[in-house]
Amino acid sequence: MNRTRATYDRISAVYDLMEAVSERMLFRRWRRELFAMASGRILEVGVGTGKNIPYYPAGSRVFAIDVSQGMLQRACGRARRAECKPRFIRMDAQQLGFKKDSFDTVIATFVYCSVPDPTRGLIELERVCKPDSRILLLEHVRSAGRIRGRIMDAANPLLARLAGFNTNRDTVGNVRRAGLEVTAVCSLKGDLFKRIHAGRKL
Repeated sequence: MNRTRATYDRISAVYDLMEAVSERMLFRRWRRELFAMASGRILEVGVGTGKNIPYYPAGSRVFAIDVSQGMLQRACGRARRAECKPRFIRMDAQQLGFKKDSFDTVIATFVYCSVPDPTRGLIELERVCKPDSRILLLEHVRSAGRIRGRIMDAANPLLARLAGFNTNRDTVGNVRRAGLEVTAVCSLKGDLFKRIHAGRKL
């Protein structure tokens, strides 16, 4: 996780610029739709520069964590203009400092492509969410297409080193391997992006 922290501290100042086109064309709408399903006491894992903050439900109590201090500083600046102001905490997604059964909604956007051990991080979600809670994830994943998938595999080592994220994660599979129940998977923009709904197995 030290490498991930260092990478995102390094790119925090230019991170929004790196994603500006995708954010305007795709991500912004998907974020809004995802947070429309959040309620109660909310944990956002991997708040980054705070792109989701404008979509936090009014009146909700939100805890927003990130491993990178540089990203949290950017998010704090964005939160000054927001109606719903979260509590920011620097924290490792693989070792959450919250008690069991703490949250009604756990939400993350484009995060488990960057967590060094994604299954371990997802197991932590199972621990901190309430039995009847909702886990909402927006992720880019490895394409099921043979050629496209191989290209993503080939590009992954370089992108992981330079930008901190992996292009070829099987996040739906990781959610299941973490012991969570996948209740819905919605493919977005072909099979490169997925919205994943999950919860604790009852």
